[in-house]
Amino acid sequence: MKPLILLLALVCTISAADEPKRLFLLIGQSNMAGRAPIGKTDKEPIKNVFLLNTEGKWQAAANPLNQYSTIRKGLNMQKVSIAYGFAKALSKDSKESIGLIVNAKGGSKIDEWTKDSKFFKEAMKRVAQAEKGGGKLEAILWHQGESNQNDNEYDKKLATLVKDFRKATGNRELPFVAGEVKQGTAVNKFISTLAKQVKHTAVASSKDLKTMDKWHFDFKSIVELGERYAEALKSIK
Repeated sequence: MKPLILLLALVCTISAADEPKRLFLLIGQSNMAGRAPIGKTDKEPIKNVFLLNTEGKWQAAANPLNQYSTIRKGLNMQKVSIAYGFAKALSKDSKESIGLIVNAKGGSKIDEWTKDSKFFKEAMKRVAQAEKGGGKLEAILWHQGESNQNDNEYDKKLATLVKDFRKATGNRELPFVAGEVKQGTAVNKFISTLAKQVKHTAVASSKDLKTMDKWHFDFKSIVELGERYAEALKSIK
């Protein structure tokens, strides 16, 4: 496929009848926004997966998947994220198309995601846009904690976050998956207990994964972590 044709394929939206019905909200900070380098082969659209753009329309999902976040940092900072591995893994076993609502911001604290915050409201605004086509939010994927690495109240804040999103969506049993940050980080002890504290939740482990700097997982590890999110989600059901 020639470059121009590929570009047109990426930006072309789909008809209302073809809009995805399985929707997922992916939020948090930089590893969810994506910081791992995008390789040449990782620019292709993900088969059977669509991405919600800033106009509330669906288009073929291709890296960077956080490009349409309404709260993100500069576009040049958005690269390969957890969403990539998750979407590729989930789409393999899905007969229905998948819709990604990615709205992350690097460096954000969990305190910036409370129910009255801009980040929370923007996430819910985009969910509302996504559901207009008849799709339904199936789960929330959360990856954050680096900016709260020594927060001894994190478990309580995370439980409240889950409760608030469920109330806002009208689904008290909405599946919620959180992922551990770099191994050895104090906040992981709170993240890892989520499934024991809150029903219909799961945790994606970061065991044996590698980072390319202080906080950001390298390409192989970020893809693996995304796949672990997909497996964790299955465990809820």
